[in-house]
Amino acid sequence: MYRVLGKGGFGEVCACQSRATGKMYACKKLEKKRIKKRRGESMVLAEKQILQKVNSRFVVSLAYAYETKESVCLVLTLMNGGDLKFHMYNMGRDPAGFELPRARFYVAEVTQGLEHLHSLGIIYRDLKPENLLLDEAGHLRISDLGLAVEVPRDGSVKGRVGTVGYMAPEVIDNLRYTFSPDWFSLGCLLYEMIEGRAPYRARKEKVKREEVERRVRQDLEKYSSRFSPEAKSLCQELLKKNPRERLGSAKEVKRHEFFKTINWKRLEAGMLEPPFTPDVSDHCTVVPHHPDLLVQPHAVYAKDVLDIEQFSTVKGVNLDAADDSFYIKFNTGSVSIPWQNESRD
Repeated sequence: MYRVLGKGGFGEVCACQSRATGKMYACKKLEKKRIKKRRGESMVLAEKQILQKVNSRFVVSLAYAYETKESVCLVLTLMNGGDLKFHMYNMGRDPAGFELPRARFYVAEVTQGLEHLHSLGIIYRDLKPENLLLDEAGHLRISDLGLAVEVPRDGSVKGRVGTVGYMAPEVIDNLRYTFSPDWFSLGCLLYEMIEGRAPYRARKEKVKREEVERRVRQDLEKYSSRFSPEAKSLCQELLKKNPRERLGSAKEVKRHEFFKTINWKRLEAGMLEPPFTPDVSDHCTVVPHHPDLLVQPHAVYAKDVLDIEQFSTVKGVNLDAADDSFYIKFNTGSVSIPWQNESRD
């Protein structure tokens, strides 16, 4: 295990290395006591079960899953280029956001990732810039599948799940839905990439959740001169309030005029050159004869370790035999494709 890269609701993410092969990964360590205190067992297990089904260059992959006495650990693709929110707001452009070609490339790769998840019957439900990570080459992957859910046999789900400002009207109204919320969130993402702010709330605006939800339900977004006619059209088609009127599949999205310059076959194969390459040529490289040291990257696209809030000890929560029997499920399941590829290499 090496430096802490960030933290989530149940624990922290750190860089790690496989002793057998030297390959670097990100290890998502979820504290058992914290999970129990917040009654997150089913969510955590669902994330692991969904991750082991996924095999796409546009979604983070699960390489290993195991438990320790204190934690359950998901060992995932290391994405050391930083998250899209950091790049959007901290990498020099004023006002924030991306030029149209860069926004187009990222939205195209997200569309590929959503297409893969939807083909497996998985609704993602938490699409936002901080959940989209860049690798060292500048390609993007969807991460953090903690809120993802599989569509059941009756063909729809219910639940006010997601992040305020990115949740679709049908989610806010607690109606049944399938994949439509993911396409609404894609519209929010495209708008934010171009405009440098989310469509229903200005950056750092202090506004109550109820007001943001009212705006999502009722207000039409405003478009500046930063939008081309094609970009504006795609946003409007994705941000329709009524899911029946909204673009509802990857096929429909890909056909839009905004993507006329994208060669989807080459994109799917990872052959299109990203518009931006993170400067991480030595990131997370082990120093010979000093296995506890890492070469410093040329640029760090994340908060400094000292800025990452430390978790306090969970008090008043004890693990028992029922917890032990539940967490054994993390040690079972399929042997992941990334693990097979690593062993073969």
